[in-house]
Amino acid sequence: MSLHTRPVGELREKLDSGALSAVELAQSFLARIESSTLNAFIDVRPDLTLAQAGAADARLAAGERGPLLGIPIAHKDIFVTRGWRSTAGSRMLADYVSPFDASVVTRLQAAGAVCLGKTNCDEFAMGSANENSYFGPVRNPWDPKAIPGGSSGGSAAAVAADLAPLATGTDTGGSVRQPASMCGITGIKPTYGRVSRFGMIAFASSLDQGGAMGRSASECALLLSAMSGFDERDSTSIQKPPEDFGRELDRPLAGLRIGLPREFFGDGLAADVRAPIDAALAELRAQGAVTVDVSLPRTALAIPAYYVIAPAEASSNLSRFDGVRYGHRASHYTDLADMYARTRAEGFGPEVKRRILVGAYVLSHGYYDAYYLQAQKLRRLIADDFSTVLDSVDVIAGPVSPTVAWNLGEHSDDPVRDYLADIFTLPASLAGLPGLSMPVGLGAGGRPVGMQLIGRVFDEARLLNIAHRYQQATDWHTRRPGGAS
Repeated sequence: MSLHTRPVGELREKLDSGALSAVELAQSFLARIESSTLNAFIDVRPDLTLAQAGAADARLAAGERGPLLGIPIAHKDIFVTRGWRSTAGSRMLADYVSPFDASVVTRLQAAGAVCLGKTNCDEFAMGSANENSYFGPVRNPWDPKAIPGGSSGGSAAAVAADLAPLATGTDTGGSVRQPASMCGITGIKPTYGRVSRFGMIAFASSLDQGGAMGRSASECALLLSAMSGFDERDSTSIQKPPEDFGRELDRPLAGLRIGLPREFFGDGLAADVRAPIDAALAELRAQGAVTVDVSLPRTALAIPAYYVIAPAEASSNLSRFDGVRYGHRASHYTDLADMYARTRAEGFGPEVKRRILVGAYVLSHGYYDAYYLQAQKLRRLIADDFSTVLDSVDVIAGPVSPTVAWNLGEHSDDPVRDYLADIFTLPASLAGLPGLSMPVGLGAGGRPVGMQLIGRVFDEARLLNIAHRYQQATDWHTRRPGGAS
């Protein structure tokens, strides 16, 4: 077995025993990244990576041990980093290098993780397909003609193609769970506020949340444990101490009550997606879980609520990109107002412009009450639906996406089709709940299918436990695409 295909636990043993150095391990992954044709990475700087690996080797030689010490990792290019560019997938920040690290980056560096580079993403994390990046689309390792899912598609593709064992992502409306599903890996979005947003380039501040991506639930537990924790520099950070999210991995599933919302299993769900999910639910029942039919009656309202709230927040957050302080500036302009207009016209892509315009409209005088305020009321009602259901069941299960990954360019003339693909991930994001995607099979064209688990606030360890128990009995999380890299 090659180094790049070994689970993180095996790499950990080799590093601790001295059979493998962090530098050798980093070089192995850097070589794979260099030969990859997936466009999963935006910025790779081997000198910085190998310097971090050398520091990890020194810590290992001194007798230090830790779950991530010397383990390579990739960061979604939404987290700012010193040394590497921090572009958010946008021309607006194409050459920007941050003078500081995001809190997530700082925490993982302290844990000894070795950064391989920055992964491609939809511009400012706006998208469901990873086709909106200024640096071009990411390709799905399972089928290079297909999207990887967005907006954390670069991170998902990197893990699926063995370009990195672990990767960070961000999830605003499903952007960890959807690409994890479409690339056949495991991804978890924690409870809103679990992971610091300091140094995360903002899209929608009340929704953005950092998440963890790996092949298995146990690997995601290691990464999330190192990423999370209170940060006084983030006003939305929850004052809870760091946790070991792997503490319940082996807990039996006997007596577990799983809610199946009827709204998640209607006519819009493709048959090739439903069949693997039904099989996964049968496996959980075989381990002692009980499934219960439930209802989340306002599921369909999640799309209009989200696509009012998120653009409204984006229009505010992205106003800082004006060409004055940092980032792209237009070369030719007549006055300050013209510089603003030309800079933003040149720097932002079509999808970002679309959302800024929508956001500015719904916040404008005369429309705030009719749109934005109503969307916030719907958000509260959607959260209440979850609260009611989770009073009677332990977790909720269902699909991540109505279909498997579609082909690159297939939705380019109809962005609303992309928006509709978020129907099963948006509700949990609006409610601030943790959600996990785990691979459960293959659908049409041999493209991966993921199943989503949604839990109560702060119930990440339970979601990871369920996924881990499922993965102990199945091998979907170990399957790899047919050689695409």
